[in-house]
Amino acid sequence: MSFTDRFRAGIVTSGKLVVLGVESTSTAVGDIARGRFSWSEFLLQAWFMTKVSLLPTILVAIPFGVITSVQIGAVASQIGAGSFSGAINGIGVLRQGAPLVTSLMIAGAVGSAICSDLGARQVREEIDAMKVMGINPVQRLVSPRVVAALVVSLLLTIIVAMTAMVTAFILNVGNGSISAGTYINSFISFSNTIDLWVALLKAFIFGFIATIVAAHKGLSAHGGPKGVADAVNQAVVLSVILLAVVNVVITQVYSMLSPTGAA
Repeated sequence: MSFTDRFRAGIVTSGKLVVLGVESTSTAVGDIARGRFSWSEFLLQAWFMTKVSLLPTILVAIPFGVITSVQIGAVASQIGAGSFSGAINGIGVLRQGAPLVTSLMIAGAVGSAICSDLGARQVREEIDAMKVMGINPVQRLVSPRVVAALVVSLLLTIIVAMTAMVTAFILNVGNGSISAGTYINSFISFSNTIDLWVALLKAFIFGFIATIVAAHKGLSAHGGPKGVADAVNQAVVLSVILLAVVNVVITQVYSMLSPTGAA
């Protein structure tokens, strides 16, 4: 495939993602407003996403907190800023660490599960059967998954932030390098409520993007089991790339709007 063909395919994929995102959002909002939203499917998917992502997320958040604490604590001690380690650790985890870890878990664990489920339905021609019966697959299958992923993303971000911050607190205070009061006071002095809102906004956007990409790849799968496997791989890779790009954009925008810190 030539560069022109790849570029054209990328533009087409981007357009399809936008269309699917708009359609799933509009159907979800419309169904909720009219009282026709499939809350049973939403609860089922939310519980499933929580089961497949909660434990891996916590297991990733703990070593992330350890690495952050060790590296930042060492640098802070060298420059005589050990008393500010609480602020550096806490704000760094809240602004960058928690949303990114959550996005990777959503893209890897949740996104792959969504893509494989929808892809299996597609190759078994269940999606075509739904269309023949007059059922909109986006409204019936994608919209509840999108809403569930948004809720789970917000909850996972809070869990990651708390787990990583508590881990860093235990390491810094436990080794006697700083007192508990100093650590907490430094975090309170430099943190803002906007930091939490930016982290939740990132999680909201990341969860939406990862779910739309997974749903699109699943609904586009073809070629039997191998096609489903290829769709899952493509969904995870594309989600990670898009999430990294979007994170840079949000960080730059927040840096310009709030010169005192970067998201």
